[in-house]
Amino acid sequence: MAAILAVEIALVWDQLAKAWTSLYSAKWWWLLAAALAAAASIHSFAQIQRTLLKSAGVHVKQWRSEAAYYAANSLSTTLPGGPVLSATFLLRQQRLWGASTLVASWQLVMSGVLQAVGLALLGLGGAFLLGAKNNPFSLLFTLGGFVALLLLGQAVASRPELMDGIGLRVLSWVNSIRGKPADTGVDKWREILMQLESVSLSRRDLTIAFSWSLFNWVADVACLGFAAYATGDNASLAGLTVAYAAARAVGSLPLMPGGLLVVEAVLVPGLVSSGMSLPSAISAMLIYRAISWLLIAAIGWVVFFFMFRTSNEVDPDAEKDSLDEKTMSASHTPESSLAEPTDTPLQGPLPPPEPHTQSPDPRNPRR
Repeated sequence: MAAILAVEIALVWDQLAKAWTSLYSAKWWWLLAAALAAAASIHSFAQIQRTLLKSAGVHVKQWRSEAAYYAANSLSTTLPGGPVLSATFLLRQQRLWGASTLVASWQLVMSGVLQAVGLALLGLGGAFLLGAKNNPFSLLFTLGGFVALLLLGQAVASRPELMDGIGLRVLSWVNSIRGKPADTGVDKWREILMQLESVSLSRRDLTIAFSWSLFNWVADVACLGFAAYATGDNASLAGLTVAYAAARAVGSLPLMPGGLLVVEAVLVPGLVSSGMSLPSAISAMLIYRAISWLLIAAIGWVVFFFMFRTSNEVDPDAEKDSLDEKTMSASHTPESSLAEPTDTPLQGPLPPPEPHTQSPDPRNPRR
């Protein structure tokens, strides 16, 4: 990273000098607007999580959901392997809130699909605004696939019994290949379906979650636009949208934390093509990354330190295993210890034996 940054700075030093002048004279009210837009983007993530968990009967307070997403965003954008750590952290928090492992995993998958659909729709809208007619069709097919996956997830969540027959056929086929009885794994499959029955994702909840997902991208584009306006330059809305969608798409590749160097390499040419000069584009990129990445990540680490630093002391799986062990030990208690008091033998000294007559001794008639 140090070598690559040194080479890039040496190559574009003259442009960076002009960009620094533009950055130094940035308008503070646009900087404040960009910071508010970045905070609104994180807020939308929390709302998606709350909406999906609410459909599964798990109610989470707003501040808890917001704090979890600030911390998860810091893990995702600043550490190697951040997306995996972030997903694990969110799943753990949702388990502590009362969600089962299946429901928490379902929420993470549905949230990712919603965000992918929103980003594809945003890029498609920007491409059409630029006047493209033929190239966006591949994106349109991708968007159609995401929408079909989203509707399939909603159908499975609302009516999991539809998957019962399909799952049984797949299990029978797999068991026949493995040479095991046909009913192997049926109980586990039925248990999964029973957990899915707790999810009732209606069309209304799906619409609300998708609206928040789309608002997330709109707020992030607004943050980029405000950063561009802060430099004193102008950029077209369509160019900003396409540049942002392209930068986010390549930034999702887990090459560097936060998409470092990859996002910048795509974002600056996109801003230039939207009508900005190169120094202003570099300044806008630096402002946008400083607010949407560094500032939000710093806030997330502060939240993580004060709220989640000691969360490892609580393990939902360990608590569940302990409860199961207590239940099993109670169920295996001997029947004699659970018997009614009237069924137990009397305790205390035995009564004296009753007197009885002895048979006469034939050798002594008097006795």
